[in-house]
Amino acid sequence: MSLNCQEINAVLSELNIDGYFIQDIIQPGYDTLALYLYANGTPKTLLICTAQNSCRLHETRRKINKNDKPLRFMEFLKSKVKGARIESCYQIGLLRIVQMNLVHGDENFTLYIRLWSNASNVILCDKENKILDSMFRRPGKDEVSGGIFKLPEEQIQQKIWPVRDFAEAQQEYKEKFPKAPPMTFNQKVDYWYGEHAQSLSIQALLAQTEKWYNQSRSQMENALEKLLSKRNDFENAQNYKHQGDLIMSYSHLLDGTSKYLQCEDYETGTTIRIPVDPALSAHENAATYYQQYKKAISGASALDHDIEIAKAQISKLDQQYQHIISEKNPVRMEQLFRKDSTPKQKIKKTHPGLSYIINDWYIIVGRDANENDELLRHHVRGADMWLHVRDFPGGYVFIKNRPGKTVPLEILLDAANLAAYYSKARNAGKVDLYYTHVKYLRRAKDGPKGLVLPTHEKNLCITLDQARLNKLDMLHQTSSFEQNPNKKRKSST
Repeated sequence: MSLNCQEINAVLSELNIDGYFIQDIIQPGYDTLALYLYANGTPKTLLICTAQNSCRLHETRRKINKNDKPLRFMEFLKSKVKGARIESCYQIGLLRIVQMNLVHGDENFTLYIRLWSNASNVILCDKENKILDSMFRRPGKDEVSGGIFKLPEEQIQQKIWPVRDFAEAQQEYKEKFPKAPPMTFNQKVDYWYGEHAQSLSIQALLAQTEKWYNQSRSQMENALEKLLSKRNDFENAQNYKHQGDLIMSYSHLLDGTSKYLQCEDYETGTTIRIPVDPALSAHENAATYYQQYKKAISGASALDHDIEIAKAQISKLDQQYQHIISEKNPVRMEQLFRKDSTPKQKIKKTHPGLSYIINDWYIIVGRDANENDELLRHHVRGADMWLHVRDFPGGYVFIKNRPGKTVPLEILLDAANLAAYYSKARNAGKVDLYYTHVKYLRRAKDGPKGLVLPTHEKNLCITLDQARLNKLDMLHQTSSFEQNPNKKRKSST
């Protein structure tokens, strides 16, 4: 659990950092901050943690590992308050909000440290309480640059929170270091959380993961139910064709005034009534039913594909959930959770266009002139294969080279179908394409963006294969990792 208000006061009274200077700032993770302090020959390291169930601040003597990549908030704090003097540091009432007043040259700052398990944050403000930046930017609470930090109203404490003695930590420490002097309260807190923070973090992450999984699966199941319901509506497609046949068989009964054709169904022997348009001929009325039949058949085929994708996505979600909850390292667990719960529109792409991995072969598809040009300039190399539809505008398709390997026919056909689909020849039936290596392309002088002239090209003629395209679409929809053509990868089929 996090430190309560009484324990925060106990930490601060023992810490007594008024008059100390901030020598350095380290942010080892997104939810942790370490301030290296110094005054009168005495160094101290103040650890601030905002992790759920582990919110705390205390002195630590543990080694603080730097993050591989400098984090935004750390760099900002360094630019503003590194070298600043701490004028005062205290808890505001019993709100579990620590206020640290800082002076840096002729500037005054206030660092607010809110130690609430569900809404923790570290916020730097100017002397007018205008927010300069925060560890977690929360626009909904106006905790972003330019906002005003507002303190909550202090409520009468209904419960007197006890200060834990951390006897377990004291006993463990004494057994390891029998000759060491009694631990200070800061040391007890540091030791206890150092031993138990990992399990607390795992519990919080498991709760977050379960909530994300339940919400995501519920949405996917609802979408699948709608698709299945829609497919049921198409199951009567054969009736449309049968009614069209009946209209043609009993065309002599249409009198041009009645809105129904009453006739005997030669399959069941019963008398039925078929709605018709009296203003249309028998052929035209039958054609209307035949058209509905074709539409239903086409829609049912597309729905089957969509249903398979929806089922595959649910299966993928189940696998991701099991992968996350089986992870024992909380840092790795958080990385997996953040990656899988990131909205698709926020996932940074390594290149424009679409990408597919098929039996270790990597295919990239440009869908317009801008994507074609960007891929040619920055994302493909001379040994990569290039495909394009002949005599029609369309996207470029590239097959990334694998040293010592020849592109198999199946991969070439996959790429060719993608090139045909993302071109103006999509509905042309048979499509002529040509392909060559990227090193044999040269840009057309004064030509439009992305236009190239190939040499050493080979011809390929295909008929667009909808089943193959459906398979490729499913592969793209259910891909579960960021695709990078410059990294070794495993097959996704």
